[in-house]
Amino acid sequence: MKGNMKLILTMLIFGSIGIFVKKIDLSSSEIAFLRGVIGSLFLLIASFLVKHKPSYQALKENALLLLLSGAAIGLNWIFLFESYHYTTISNATISYYFAPIFVMILAPWILKEKLTSVKVICIATAMIGLFLIVNPGAGGNSGSQNHTLGIAYGLIAAAFYASVVLINKFIKNLSGFEITLVQLMAAALVLLPYILWQGNLHFAGINSTSIIYILILGIVHTGFAYFLYFTSIQELKGQTIAVLSYIDPISAVIIAAIFLSEGMTLIQMIGGVLVLGSTFFSEKLELKVAKKGQTPTTSP
Repeated sequence: MKGNMKLILTMLIFGSIGIFVKKIDLSSSEIAFLRGVIGSLFLLIASFLVKHKPSYQALKENALLLLLSGAAIGLNWIFLFESYHYTTISNATISYYFAPIFVMILAPWILKEKLTSVKVICIATAMIGLFLIVNPGAGGNSGSQNHTLGIAYGLIAAAFYASVVLINKFIKNLSGFEITLVQLMAAALVLLPYILWQGNLHFAGINSTSIIYILILGIVHTGFAYFLYFTSIQELKGQTIAVLSYIDPISAVIIAAIFLSEGMTLIQMIGGVLVLGSTFFSEKLELKVAKKGQTPTTSP
């Protein structure tokens, strides 16, 4: 399979995460923990099959950063899954795609990068788009849904993902596959004491349907998807990766509309276009920075 087809398939898999999470009768922390365990086991087996040998010295040197980023990934999953529970997949996905904007805001302080006028415009555009999504709210609260709270959880998830992106800038001498494998293992390790403290490890209410969906989430949406992603990006240019990565949020909205009959108002759609458009242009800026020999602040 060609690299672009593998990446398109990966983005379509990522775009369908929401409908599977919504059908799992477990808490968000339990789902995140099981996703980390199953996904890391899959990637661990894959690394043995392809005879990939990581640098143990590099792992040791980056141990603290990998642990911190793994913890951030676990918390990122928890808040994203909470977002799915409280609002529509469309709202959750678009608010989650605010992560590159958070990276852009924090980069001048953490990475000592210049905040240009174009970046300020991207940030302001994304803020306006987010306001348009939250303000009409699809009627505020409906049934068990609280859209404002759900979008807030999506933004918190985005903030944790942004922290992962920033932490990864300081990790050296490890491939993306190695970093992801260790981060997934670290996420499960960090989440274990958390769910024990919350008293959720008994997995109350789990049934055969939830078991099937959690296995799909861990194997297909995590292990297999990440494996496809890292094998595809080795064959593609950065601009192609950036463009194709937007299949994820677009497919998420379409899949939610088809399978869950979720919709967005016209104003919310405009807001979504503004958010995704601003993140797209911000990533194009980072690609130009990367071509000049500097480290980009975002990753697909």
